[in-house]
Amino acid sequence: MQSKMADIQEELAKKIIETSTGGGMVKITANGLNEILSVRIDPELINMQDRGILEDLILGAVNEAHRKVNELRQEELARLTGG
Repeated sequence: MQSKMADIQEELAKKIIETSTGGGMVKITANGLNEILSVRIDPELINMQDRGILEDLILGAVNEAHRKVNELRQEELARLTGG
């Protein structure tokens, strides 16, 4: 069973999805493990000098949110299963 789960995790890590908002002005790339891989912001939205910093900050915030959600899921699962 653990081997199957590891195989599934490995396959999910390889799968890539892309999504966008604002008519494509903000684009997010993620993998099947719910990890955000990149954030792209159309240069028209911001000053070019600030774009890289903003992208990195958004990426960090989104990934931190995902980590917290995963921790919460694990805590809830442990609570429901008695540890």
